[in-house]
Amino acid sequence: MISTHRLSSLVLTESRSSRYADGAFSLERCLKGEVGLSPSFSAVDAETSDDLWRTSDGYTQPTTLALAAASSPDAAEALKALPAFYEAGGVTTQQFTAASADGTAVPYFLVSKEGLPLDGSTPTLLYGYGGFEISLTPSYSAGIGAAWLEKGHAYVQANIRGGGEYGPRWHQAALKEKRSKAYEDFEAVARDLISRGVTSPAKLGCQGGSNGGLLTGNMLARPTAGSTLFGAIVCQVPLLDMRRFHKLLAGASWMGEYGDPDTDDWSFLQRYSPYHNLDEATAYPPILVTTSTRDDRVHPGHARKLVSKLLDLGKGPSTFYYENIEGGHGGAANNKQRAFMSTLAYSFLEQTLASKNRGE
Repeated sequence: MISTHRLSSLVLTESRSSRYADGAFSLERCLKGEVGLSPSFSAVDAETSDDLWRTSDGYTQPTTLALAAASSPDAAEALKALPAFYEAGGVTTQQFTAASADGTAVPYFLVSKEGLPLDGSTPTLLYGYGGFEISLTPSYSAGIGAAWLEKGHAYVQANIRGGGEYGPRWHQAALKEKRSKAYEDFEAVARDLISRGVTSPAKLGCQGGSNGGLLTGNMLARPTAGSTLFGAIVCQVPLLDMRRFHKLLAGASWMGEYGDPDTDDWSFLQRYSPYHNLDEATAYPPILVTTSTRDDRVHPGHARKLVSKLLDLGKGPSTFYYENIEGGHGGAANNKQRAFMSTLAYSFLEQTLASKNRGE
């Protein structure tokens, strides 16, 4: 019997194959994958065969099914693949690390055209989540490809603490009073992109939804981020008021992640509550906030309150808001609405980051 499982290193996905015999498993081989691909293996017939199904996809490769033998999994025969929906020729994936405020190495993927000019001129979108032990791994996205990469822009996915990319400890490193570690990690990736010359603050945008909306809300409100690092922010179905989150919809179930604001936990929660950290004197980058009237997980009141406060502070010209009346926490009820919401976000980013006269 062959058993396979995956381990993620800083650079590659590693698949390990073990054989069960005489009451014990023994490691037979390790197979390192390619940067930017997420392969997985399963047995064709666990009882009678050592053949394996290998399924893989990545930023530039649609989901592909292949057949391999456990004895030589690197010699897989591709059988079928989903169709490609954007022109990925010349698009490459690289992985780098950025040093966070406490020295932790934070990995991120950079997807861009070959020969990217390192002069800070490339519109770049930085995406993150950083919570609930959810891992962000390479995957194929026709929307990102067609709306962003085909235009010669760069896309970045940050594996910040709070996620599950490197096991429970990576998640636990950003729980409750340590939540700021996730935001410091995200800022570190932004600074690394700027210092490498990939982009510049006027050309760098960030995007996140749900807990990722809390992340991007903090990128707006934190004095170490804001216009210092970003030229545009997309904040989707966000969590933004950490004083009352536990009283709205499913919020009480997240106190293990964030803390209980009715206790002394408020002393640290208020430091990463975007709604409570806005001020009139600060010049904020343009922000697009989107939500759904029927979101049954994160109350739309979070988004409404932040936008209302920005307007009260005189930030109307740089504040954009869209509330879909359907769709739940996904923000859209069908493919037509999903396409509209995606187009809305990418149009906003295109206008704010890629305009000829912006930042030049």
